[in-house]
Amino acid sequence: MNQQERFRCTIVRGGTSKGVFMMRNELPQDPKLRDKVILAIYGTPDIRQIDGLGGADFLTSKFAMIGPPTRPDADVDYTFGQVGILLPKVDYTTTCGNISAGVGPFAIHHGLVDIKEPITNVTIHLTNNNRILKAEIPIVDGELAVEGDCKIDGCPGTGAKIRIDWSDTAGIVTQKILPTGNAKDVLSVEGIGDVTVSIVDAGNPVVFLHAERLGFKGTESPFEIEEDKGLLDKLERIRSVAAQRIGFVKDWKNGTKDSQFLPFIAMVNSASDFIDYTTGKTVGAESCDVMSRLLFNQKMHKTYPGTGTISTGTAAQIPGTVVNELLKESAKKKKEVRIGHPAGVITIEVDAGIENNKPFLKKAVIIRTARIIMDGYVYVRKSLMQ
Repeated sequence: MNQQERFRCTIVRGGTSKGVFMMRNELPQDPKLRDKVILAIYGTPDIRQIDGLGGADFLTSKFAMIGPPTRPDADVDYTFGQVGILLPKVDYTTTCGNISAGVGPFAIHHGLVDIKEPITNVTIHLTNNNRILKAEIPIVDGELAVEGDCKIDGCPGTGAKIRIDWSDTAGIVTQKILPTGNAKDVLSVEGIGDVTVSIVDAGNPVVFLHAERLGFKGTESPFEIEEDKGLLDKLERIRSVAAQRIGFVKDWKNGTKDSQFLPFIAMVNSASDFIDYTTGKTVGAESCDVMSRLLFNQKMHKTYPGTGTISTGTAAQIPGTVVNELLKESAKKKKEVRIGHPAGVITIEVDAGIENNKPFLKKAVIIRTARIIMDGYVYVRKSLMQ
């Protein structure tokens, strides 16, 4: 193989996402060369990613780099990269809750963590933001459990239940759960007017607004939203103004270029019946506590991001936020929030609120499943590594 170089890798489904997982020592140490290799592995830039392992969708163009821990309180290091499709860039500013579900299984599979039955606890150092995730991985007969009765909407079939606590990610980017100090803010947006939003930073920072402010119900499918270019433009304007408000960009007009991924933006509404676009079946209003349609990189998330779940659940429990005001009254008394998304419902066990006039997040557990799909080698053309 004089013209190609091979790299050992593993393909893992984590939650409703899928990605290439690699050991840190398999990749070049130089960050620029490392990213060239990752882009070549995925086949970026190309809308179909046809010459690589990418799936031509942001949910399948995700990367995880795993290594021995660089913190004494962790079992492994985990670095997440969102790999561009048309844009030749690996972005490390965001994190991914779904892909994180695959980190524990990968670490156990590759012998980085000793197996304990029936549950192996894996403490994960999220290097992107120097935070800790705590995962509980089920073990059966000394091996990773794959079969189980845990069903997550947006993924076919069932699997073994994985619990991940993200409570250490409060204020993960801005160092504050409420970056502006307010449960609600009014943004003056050119061409739209005043828009009431809540900006919450837990898991990832998210801007929440009432769907009806833009004439939507919050029950729409990804296709209905993405086909409305006027809506997408309005949402991006609101997101960019919010990015300026919390200091991510100096000028909102450069928001798309200078802060492409963060913050996320979500349209929320009170619970109602909606159609699961993946099955065509009706999901009843009684199945969820609040509705949300979240956009990431100007694309609607086909299900719901794990990190968005952390932020949404946290916002739901903080009095005065847009999410809290739309939440079912019965859910305000529980430590659990069910979020209706395009492919069903995702639930978070959450303990958040206001204490001594300050927001807190003590618990943020999401339930996911994961599966090792493939172990092997990926070949990269040496010409792409120049």
